[in-house]
Amino acid sequence: MENIKFKIDGRTCTAEKGQNLIEAAKQNGVFIPTLCHFKHLNPLGSCRVCTVKNSGRTIAGCTLNVAEGMDIEVNTPELLDARKAILEMMFVEGNHFCPSCEKSGDCQMQNLGYETGIRYTRFPHLFVDRIVDARPERIVVNQNRCIKCKRCIEEVVTNDGYKVFNFTNRGNDTLVSVDYEQEAKLSEAQAEHAMQICPTGSIMVKGKTYGKTFGLSLIHI
Repeated sequence: MENIKFKIDGRTCTAEKGQNLIEAAKQNGVFIPTLCHFKHLNPLGSCRVCTVKNSGRTIAGCTLNVAEGMDIEVNTPELLDARKAILEMMFVEGNHFCPSCEKSGDCQMQNLGYETGIRYTRFPHLFVDRIVDARPERIVVNQNRCIKCKRCIEEVVTNDGYKVFNFTNRGNDTLVSVDYEQEAKLSEAQAEHAMQICPTGSIMVKGKTYGKTFGLSLIHI
């Protein structure tokens, strides 16, 4: 394994050649937020929360593999504000009302909202009214909370290799649909895994709730 040197915000870092930037940065003590990246999946680049600059070029960090001499910007004021704006747009584009969500306290998107200091958004809420699909055997899919990160599409498969989730429609009408026949084949553990990998409260298992939190809330009601 060949180790290479690269820079993050002017600091020299080392990592294995070809390693994904998100993981390489983490090993060097630099946190790059993301809502779609999984270490064992091919880069999705769908949420753009991991936006960085590589030699001045803006790109999703999870789509980068480190190479010798890379010069990466992560925590500049411009990039921090861009990530915050992306999260704000996600919150207003869907009906993400955390106090009423079953996943509040164990939601990756909510957690990033706290970490980036979001208390209000610079964008108006759209107040969309999308499908809440309770027809599947074990799960409920709330399209209002879906950020189309593709985690469930790539990760959730039956024991015989069939996908349970897929994109349907295009553009603003894109939805994550459920193959009801394949969903019915999921075990209880597989259904819970689908709920856990969703970075929002879009996928919930019927009759299940969350018993842990990321940490103490900064807001007291």
